[in-house]
Amino acid sequence: MEKRIIEGFEHIRYERPQITPEEMIEKSRDFYLEIDRRRTVREFDPRPIPIEVMENIILTAGTAPSGAHKQPWTFCLISDPEIKRKIRQAAEEEEKISYSTRMPDTWKDDLKPLGTNWEKPFLEEAPYLIVVFKQSFGMENGEKVQHYYVSESVGIACGFLIAAIHHAGLVAVTHTPSPMNFLTKILQRPASEKPYILIPVGYAKEETFVPDIHRKPLENILKIF
Repeated sequence: MEKRIIEGFEHIRYERPQITPEEMIEKSRDFYLEIDRRRTVREFDPRPIPIEVMENIILTAGTAPSGAHKQPWTFCLISDPEIKRKIRQAAEEEEKISYSTRMPDTWKDDLKPLGTNWEKPFLEEAPYLIVVFKQSFGMENGEKVQHYYVSESVGIACGFLIAAIHHAGLVAVTHTPSPMNFLTKILQRPASEKPYILIPVGYAKEETFVPDIHRKPLENILKIF
């Protein structure tokens, strides 16, 4: 592997096979068609998932770019039934308050086609929960280390995570109960970490129905200059 010192730091030569424009079109189209089949699913089959699959999914998320390469994320992988029960109970307490007092009617109206409410049985039914924490700062040798663009970096990692879950043949639902501080307490995370998103992961039930929704066409999301 060819190496070079640039401004005092070791760099390695970036290598990747070149492909033709035609191959690029085919590969990009194939990936789009695969990821376009991804849907949010709230009904999970209890079949177990090999831990290696979950580890590979999280490794994939960890390849995301981050501010100054600080990688300001922690992924908590939960299969323990008692911890899942505690998370469901705490999440539903917050969600029940949100649906009754925090959320305006317009928000609740927008959610009606999706069939969601304050009850979250999937938090216990899914074989795994992934709780992603963002690290406000890091610690190295007992010293506080600054992190940069934390929310942006963790958001990108979560995008990688969701794509990897789908690519592995699994389904997920992104859940963001508000507030989420109960996750810090249940999982005993340090003060430097803040809960970012909660993602149940598993197989879809054999007979699962999802809302008949449609994604915006290209002309509605792309502006070429």
